[in-house]
Amino acid sequence: MTASDLISYISTQELVSRLDVDESLYMIDVREPDEVADWQIPGVHNIPLGTLERATSEVPEDRSLVVVCAKGARAQQGAEILAEHGIASAVLNGGMAAWAATYDVVAGEFGGATVIQVRRRGKGCLSYVVGAGERCVVIDPSLDVAQYESVAAAHGWSITHVLDTHLHADHLSGARDLARRSGAQLLLSPSDPFHFDFEPLTDGRRIELADQVELTVSAVSVPGHTEGSTMYQLGTSAIFTGDTLFLESVGRPDLADRADIFAHNLYRSLHERVLPLADSTMVFPAHYGTAVDVTAGEFVARRLGELRTTLPALVLSEDDFVAWAIANVKDRPPNYQRIVRINAGLEAMTNDAAEVELGPNRCAIA
Repeated sequence: MTASDLISYISTQELVSRLDVDESLYMIDVREPDEVADWQIPGVHNIPLGTLERATSEVPEDRSLVVVCAKGARAQQGAEILAEHGIASAVLNGGMAAWAATYDVVAGEFGGATVIQVRRRGKGCLSYVVGAGERCVVIDPSLDVAQYESVAAAHGWSITHVLDTHLHADHLSGARDLARRSGAQLLLSPSDPFHFDFEPLTDGRRIELADQVELTVSAVSVPGHTEGSTMYQLGTSAIFTGDTLFLESVGRPDLADRADIFAHNLYRSLHERVLPLADSTMVFPAHYGTAVDVTAGEFVARRLGELRTTLPALVLSEDDFVAWAIANVKDRPPNYQRIVRINAGLEAMTNDAAEVELGPNRCAIA
Protein backbone atom coordinates (compact mmCIF):
# COMPACT_ATOMS: atom_id res chain seq x y z
CA MET A 1 0.00 0.00 0.00
CA THR A 2 1.36 3.41 -0.99
CA ALA A 3 0.96 6.63 0.95
CA SER A 4 -1.63 7.85 -1.56
CA ASP A 5 -3.78 4.79 -0.79
CA LEU A 6 -4.18 6.10 2.75
CA ILE A 7 -5.75 9.37 1.56
CA SER A 8 -9.45 9.62 0.74
CA TYR A 9 -11.87 12.52 0.35
CA ILE A 10 -15.14 13.45 2.02
CA SER A 11 -17.73 16.02 0.99
CA THR A 12 -19.18 18.48 3.48
CA GLN A 13 -22.62 16.98 2.87
CA GLU A 14 -21.36 13.54 3.86
CA LEU A 15 -19.70 15.09 6.90
CA VAL A 16 -23.02 16.63 7.98
CA SER A 17 -24.74 13.26 7.75
CA ARG A 18 -22.08 11.70 10.00
CA LEU A 19 -21.28 14.60 12.29
CA ASP A 20 -24.10 14.12 14.79
CA VAL A 21 -24.19 10.32 14.81
CA ASP A 22 -20.73 8.89 14.08
CA GLU A 23 -18.69 8.75 17.29
CA SER A 24 -15.67 7.46 15.39
CA LEU A 25 -15.15 10.81 13.63
CA TYR A 26 -12.03 12.71 14.64
CA MET A 27 -11.56 16.01 12.82
CA ILE A 28 -8.14 17.67 12.64
CA ASP A 29 -8.14 21.33 11.60
CA VAL A 30 -4.66 22.22 10.32
CA ARG A 31 -5.25 25.97 10.13
CA GLU A 32 -3.54 28.37 12.51
CA PRO A 33 -5.04 28.71 16.01
CA ASP A 34 -6.43 32.20 15.39
CA GLU A 35 -8.26 30.97 12.28
CA VAL A 36 -9.78 28.07 14.17
CA ALA A 37 -10.73 30.23 17.16
CA ASP A 38 -12.57 32.59 14.84
CA TRP A 39 -14.60 29.95 12.97
CA GLN A 40 -14.61 26.19 13.22
CA ILE A 41 -16.62 23.02 12.79
CA PRO A 42 -17.85 21.92 16.23
CA GLY A 43 -15.62 19.25 17.74
CA VAL A 44 -12.45 19.83 15.70
CA HIS A 45 -8.99 19.32 17.14
CA ASN A 46 -6.55 22.02 16.10
CA ILE A 47 -3.11 20.77 15.05
CA PRO A 48 -1.54 23.46 12.81
CA LEU A 49 0.03 22.13 9.64
CA GLY A 50 3.47 23.32 10.72
CA THR A 51 3.36 21.17 13.85
CA LEU A 52 1.54 18.11 12.48
CA GLU A 53 4.75 16.22 11.64
CA ARG A 54 5.80 16.36 15.29
CA ALA A 55 2.32 15.59 16.59
CA THR A 56 1.46 12.42 14.66
CA SER A 57 1.87 10.35 17.82
CA GLU A 58 -1.09 12.25 19.27
CA VAL A 59 -3.40 11.30 16.41
CA PRO A 60 -5.75 8.39 17.24
CA GLU A 61 -5.30 5.89 14.42
CA ASP A 62 -8.37 3.91 15.45
CA ARG A 63 -10.72 6.80 14.58
CA SER A 64 -12.11 8.02 11.24
CA LEU A 65 -9.81 10.98 10.64
CA VAL A 66 -10.98 13.99 8.64
CA VAL A 67 -8.49 16.76 7.88
CA VAL A 68 -9.86 20.30 7.52
CA CYS A 69 -8.46 23.66 6.39
CA ALA A 70 -9.75 26.83 4.74
CA LYS A 71 -10.24 25.54 1.19
CA GLY A 72 -8.54 22.14 1.00
CA ALA A 73 -4.89 22.72 0.08
CA ARG A 74 -3.45 22.60 3.59
CA ALA A 75 -5.68 19.66 4.47
CA GLN A 76 -4.23 17.77 1.49
CA GLN A 77 -0.72 18.46 2.78
CA GLY A 78 -1.77 17.36 6.25
CA ALA A 79 -3.21 14.09 4.93
CA GLU A 80 0.04 13.46 3.06
CA ILE A 81 2.03 13.95 6.27
CA LEU A 82 -0.24 11.50 8.09
CA ALA A 83 0.04 9.01 5.21
CA GLU A 84 3.83 9.11 5.39
CA HIS A 85 3.43 7.85 8.96
CA GLY A 86 1.04 5.12 7.88
CA ILE A 87 -2.08 6.94 9.10
CA ALA A 88 -5.20 6.96 6.92
CA SER A 89 -7.34 10.09 6.71
CA ALA A 90 -9.91 11.86 4.57
CA VAL A 91 -9.53 15.41 3.23
CA LEU A 92 -12.62 17.60 3.57
CA ASN A 93 -13.30 18.74 0.01
CA GLY A 94 -13.41 22.52 -0.25
CA GLY A 95 -12.62 23.01 3.44
CA MET A 96 -14.38 25.69 5.45
CA ALA A 97 -15.40 27.53 2.27
CA ALA A 98 -17.48 24.50 1.26
CA TRP A 99 -18.67 23.99 4.84
CA ALA A 100 -20.18 27.49 4.75
CA ALA A 101 -22.50 26.39 1.94
CA THR A 102 -23.61 23.07 3.44
CA TYR A 103 -27.23 22.54 4.45
CA ASP A 104 -29.49 20.01 6.10
CA VAL A 105 -33.19 20.13 6.95
CA VAL A 106 -35.59 19.15 9.72
CA ALA A 107 -39.37 18.96 9.31
CA GLY A 108 -42.27 18.97 11.76
CA GLU A 109 -45.92 19.93 12.22
CA PHE A 110 -47.00 23.08 14.05
CA GLY A 111 -50.52 24.41 14.23
CA GLY A 112 -51.60 22.51 11.14
CA ALA A 113 -48.68 23.67 9.01
CA THR A 114 -45.48 21.88 8.06
CA VAL A 115 -42.37 23.74 9.15
CA ILE A 116 -39.12 22.91 7.38
CA GLN A 117 -36.04 24.28 9.11
CA VAL A 118 -33.23 24.73 6.60
CA ARG A 119 -29.93 24.77 8.51
CA ARG A 120 -26.84 26.26 6.95
CA ARG A 121 -24.42 24.41 9.15
CA GLY A 122 -21.22 26.32 8.43
CA LYS A 123 -22.78 29.73 9.13
CA GLY A 124 -25.25 28.84 11.86
CA CYS A 125 -27.97 30.37 9.67
CA LEU A 126 -31.53 29.09 10.01
CA SER A 127 -34.27 29.69 7.48
CA TYR A 128 -37.73 28.25 7.10
CA VAL A 129 -40.23 26.96 4.59
CA VAL A 130 -43.72 26.98 6.12
CA GLY A 131 -46.40 25.27 4.08
CA ALA A 132 -49.96 23.99 4.09
CA GLY A 133 -52.22 22.84 1.28
CA GLU A 134 -50.57 23.94 -1.95
CA ARG A 135 -48.80 27.05 -0.66
CA CYS A 136 -45.76 27.96 1.35
CA VAL A 137 -43.82 30.97 2.52
CA VAL A 138 -40.04 31.16 2.88
CA ILE A 139 -38.51 33.07 5.78
CA ASP A 140 -34.91 34.36 5.76
CA PRO A 141 -33.59 32.44 2.73
CA SER A 142 -29.83 32.29 2.26
CA LEU A 143 -28.08 32.81 -1.05
CA ASP A 144 -28.50 29.23 -2.34
CA VAL A 145 -32.16 29.61 -3.29
CA ALA A 146 -32.27 26.16 -4.92
CA GLN A 147 -32.46 24.75 -1.39
CA TYR A 148 -35.89 26.32 -0.90
CA GLU A 149 -37.12 25.54 -4.37
CA SER A 150 -36.24 21.89 -3.77
CA VAL A 151 -38.07 21.77 -0.44
CA ALA A 152 -41.18 23.38 -1.92
CA ALA A 153 -41.18 21.05 -4.93
CA ALA A 154 -40.78 17.96 -2.72
CA HIS A 155 -43.95 18.92 -0.83
CA GLY A 156 -45.94 20.04 -3.86
CA TRP A 157 -46.03 23.64 -2.67
CA SER A 158 -45.95 26.88 -4.62
CA ILE A 159 -43.88 29.61 -2.99
CA THR A 160 -46.30 32.52 -2.65
CA HIS A 161 -44.40 34.85 -0.31
CA VAL A 162 -40.76 35.42 0.60
CA LEU A 163 -40.00 37.19 3.88
CA ASP A 164 -36.88 38.46 5.60
CA THR A 165 -37.03 39.16 9.32
CA HIS A 166 -34.65 42.11 8.93
CA LEU A 167 -31.78 43.60 6.94
CA HIS A 168 -29.12 40.94 7.52
CA ALA A 169 -25.53 41.89 8.36
CA ASP A 170 -23.81 38.50 8.62
CA HIS A 171 -24.87 36.75 5.42
CA LEU A 172 -26.26 37.56 2.01
CA SER A 173 -30.01 37.24 1.64
CA GLY A 174 -31.52 35.16 -1.15
CA ALA A 175 -34.93 36.79 -0.74
CA ARG A 176 -34.88 38.97 -3.86
CA ASP A 177 -33.56 36.19 -6.06
CA LEU A 178 -36.02 33.61 -4.74
CA ALA A 179 -38.97 35.98 -5.17
CA ARG A 180 -37.87 36.73 -8.74
CA ARG A 181 -37.44 33.07 -9.68
CA SER A 182 -40.66 31.89 -8.05
CA GLY A 183 -42.90 34.84 -8.85
CA ALA A 184 -43.65 35.16 -5.13
CA GLN A 185 -44.38 38.41 -3.34
CA LEU A 186 -41.40 39.86 -1.51
CA LEU A 187 -42.49 41.28 1.86
CA LEU A 188 -40.10 43.41 3.92
CA SER A 189 -40.30 46.03 6.63
CA PRO A 190 -40.03 49.57 5.25
CA SER A 191 -38.32 50.56 8.52
CA ASP A 192 -35.10 48.96 7.29
CA PRO A 193 -33.38 50.87 4.44
CA PHE A 194 -34.03 48.62 1.43
CA HIS A 195 -33.43 50.28 -1.94
CA PHE A 196 -35.38 48.04 -4.32
CA ASP A 197 -39.00 47.18 -4.98
CA PHE A 198 -40.86 45.13 -2.39
CA GLU A 199 -44.27 45.00 -0.74
CA PRO A 200 -44.07 46.90 2.56
CA LEU A 201 -45.07 44.94 5.63
CA THR A 202 -47.55 46.43 8.03
CA ASP A 203 -47.81 45.32 11.62
CA GLY A 204 -50.30 42.48 11.89
CA ARG A 205 -50.17 41.63 8.19
CA ARG A 206 -51.61 38.14 7.70
CA ILE A 207 -50.70 35.60 5.03
CA GLU A 208 -53.17 32.76 4.59
CA LEU A 209 -51.46 29.49 3.79
CA ALA A 210 -54.43 27.25 3.01
CA ASP A 211 -57.88 27.93 1.59
CA GLN A 212 -60.71 27.88 4.13
CA VAL A 213 -58.28 27.11 6.93
CA GLU A 214 -57.57 29.50 9.78
CA LEU A 215 -53.85 29.11 9.34
CA THR A 216 -51.95 32.32 8.93
CA VAL A 217 -48.53 33.83 9.30
CA SER A 218 -48.73 37.24 10.96
CA ALA A 219 -46.05 39.92 11.02
CA VAL A 220 -45.20 41.67 14.30
CA SER A 221 -42.70 44.53 14.50
CA VAL A 222 -39.88 43.96 17.01
CA PRO A 223 -37.34 46.78 16.50
CA GLY A 224 -34.05 46.52 18.34
CA HIS A 225 -31.53 44.47 16.38
CA THR A 226 -32.52 46.64 13.40
CA GLU A 227 -35.26 49.23 13.14
CA GLY A 228 -37.25 47.01 10.82
CA SER A 229 -36.83 43.72 12.69
CA THR A 230 -39.98 41.65 12.36
CA MET A 231 -41.03 38.33 13.82
CA TYR A 232 -43.63 36.10 12.20
CA GLN A 233 -46.25 34.24 14.21
CA LEU A 234 -47.65 30.91 13.02
CA GLY A 235 -51.03 31.05 14.69
CA THR A 236 -50.44 30.51 18.40
CA SER A 237 -48.01 27.65 17.87
CA ALA A 238 -44.72 29.17 16.82
CA ILE A 239 -42.79 32.37 16.26
CA PHE A 240 -39.93 33.01 13.84
CA THR A 241 -37.89 35.56 15.76
CA GLY A 242 -35.10 36.43 13.34
CA ASP A 243 -32.26 38.05 15.29
CA THR A 244 -34.50 39.35 18.07
CA LEU A 245 -34.42 36.26 20.27
CA PHE A 246 -31.99 33.35 19.99
CA LEU A 247 -31.79 30.14 22.00
CA GLU A 248 -28.63 31.30 23.77
CA SER A 249 -29.01 35.10 23.79
CA VAL A 250 -30.70 38.05 22.11
CA GLY A 251 -29.81 40.13 19.07
CA ARG A 252 -27.02 42.66 19.29
CA PRO A 253 -28.17 46.32 19.10
CA ASP A 254 -24.95 48.00 17.98
CA LEU A 255 -24.57 47.35 14.24
CA ALA A 256 -26.23 50.66 13.29
CA ASP A 257 -23.98 52.54 15.76
CA ARG A 258 -26.96 53.58 17.92
CA ALA A 259 -26.58 50.87 20.53
CA ASP A 260 -28.26 52.71 23.42
CA ILE A 261 -31.44 53.55 21.50
CA PHE A 262 -31.60 50.14 19.83
CA ALA A 263 -31.05 48.31 23.14
CA HIS A 264 -34.00 50.13 24.71
CA ASN A 265 -36.10 49.23 21.66
CA LEU A 266 -35.01 45.61 21.88
CA TYR A 267 -35.98 45.40 25.55
CA ARG A 268 -39.43 46.77 24.79
CA SER A 269 -39.90 44.47 21.82
CA LEU A 270 -39.05 41.45 23.94
CA HIS A 271 -41.25 42.46 26.86
CA GLU A 272 -44.19 43.85 24.89
CA ARG A 273 -44.30 41.54 21.87
CA VAL A 274 -42.51 38.27 22.66
CA LEU A 275 -42.63 37.46 26.36
CA PRO A 276 -46.42 37.94 26.72
CA LEU A 277 -46.92 34.91 24.44
CA ALA A 278 -47.72 31.48 25.88
CA ASP A 279 -44.95 29.31 27.33
CA SER A 280 -45.86 26.61 24.80
CA THR A 281 -44.96 28.84 21.84
CA MET A 282 -42.06 27.34 19.87
CA VAL A 283 -39.25 29.82 19.18
CA PHE A 284 -37.51 29.44 15.81
CA PRO A 285 -34.53 31.84 15.56
CA ALA A 286 -32.57 32.91 12.48
CA HIS A 287 -29.19 31.85 13.87
CA TYR A 288 -27.49 29.66 16.41
CA GLY A 289 -24.05 29.95 17.96
CA THR A 290 -21.42 27.52 19.16
CA ALA A 291 -23.15 27.12 22.53
CA VAL A 292 -26.16 25.48 20.86
CA ASP A 293 -26.08 21.75 20.18
CA VAL A 294 -27.26 20.78 16.71
CA THR A 295 -28.50 17.24 16.20
CA ALA A 296 -29.65 15.50 13.04
CA GLY A 297 -33.43 15.29 12.86
CA GLU A 298 -34.07 17.70 15.75
CA PHE A 299 -35.13 21.33 15.39
CA VAL A 300 -32.86 24.09 16.61
CA ALA A 301 -35.75 25.57 18.60
CA ARG A 302 -37.07 25.86 22.16
CA ARG A 303 -40.36 26.55 23.87
CA LEU A 304 -40.65 30.14 25.06
CA GLY A 305 -41.29 28.92 28.60
CA GLU A 306 -37.91 27.20 28.62
CA LEU A 307 -36.10 30.30 27.41
CA ARG A 308 -37.67 32.35 30.19
CA THR A 309 -35.78 30.18 32.69
CA THR A 310 -32.49 29.77 30.81
CA LEU A 311 -31.76 33.28 29.48
CA PRO A 312 -30.82 35.69 32.29
CA ALA A 313 -31.21 38.69 29.96
CA LEU A 314 -34.96 38.15 29.85
CA VAL A 315 -35.41 38.92 33.56
CA LEU A 316 -33.26 42.05 33.76
CA SER A 317 -34.75 45.49 34.33
CA GLU A 318 -34.69 47.79 31.32
CA ASP A 319 -31.71 49.80 32.57
CA ASP A 320 -29.77 46.66 33.48
CA PHE A 321 -30.63 45.06 30.13
CA VAL A 322 -29.36 48.07 28.19
CA ALA A 323 -26.13 48.23 30.22
CA TRP A 324 -25.58 44.48 29.75
CA ALA A 325 -26.31 44.62 26.03
CA ILE A 326 -23.92 47.47 25.36
CA ALA A 327 -21.15 46.01 27.52
CA ASN A 328 -21.22 42.54 25.99
CA VAL A 329 -21.22 43.11 22.24
CA LYS A 330 -17.95 41.91 20.75
CA ASP A 331 -16.44 41.61 17.27
CA ARG A 332 -18.83 42.45 14.47
CA PRO A 333 -19.59 40.01 11.63
CA PRO A 334 -16.85 39.84 8.95
CA ASN A 335 -17.45 42.27 6.07
CA TYR A 336 -20.76 43.28 7.65
CA GLN A 337 -20.84 46.76 6.11
CA ARG A 338 -20.50 45.39 2.59
CA ILE A 339 -23.01 42.62 3.30
CA VAL A 340 -25.52 45.23 4.51
CA ARG A 341 -24.95 47.33 1.39
CA ILE A 342 -25.57 44.33 -0.87
CA ASN A 343 -28.65 43.21 1.06
CA ALA A 344 -30.01 46.77 1.05
CA GLY A 345 -29.63 47.02 -2.73
CA LEU A 346 -26.91 49.68 -2.59
CA GLU A 347 -24.26 47.42 -4.11
CA ALA A 348 -24.59 44.74 -6.76
CA MET A 349 -24.10 41.07 -5.99
CA THR A 350 -20.76 40.05 -7.49
CA ASN A 351 -18.99 36.79 -8.24
CA ASP A 352 -17.06 37.00 -4.97
CA ALA A 353 -20.26 36.96 -2.91
CA ALA A 354 -19.45 33.60 -1.35
CA GLU A 355 -16.08 34.96 -0.22
CA VAL A 356 -17.63 38.08 1.30
CA GLU A 357 -19.80 36.16 3.74
CA LEU A 358 -17.29 33.53 4.84
CA GLY A 359 -16.87 33.34 8.59
CA PRO A 360 -19.05 33.04 11.68
CA ASN A 361 -22.33 34.79 12.36
CA ARG A 362 -21.97 37.34 15.13
CA CYS A 363 -25.44 38.79 15.49
CA ALA A 364 -26.03 37.66 19.07
CA ILE A 365 -24.82 39.33 22.24
CA ALA A 366 -22.03 37.11 23.58
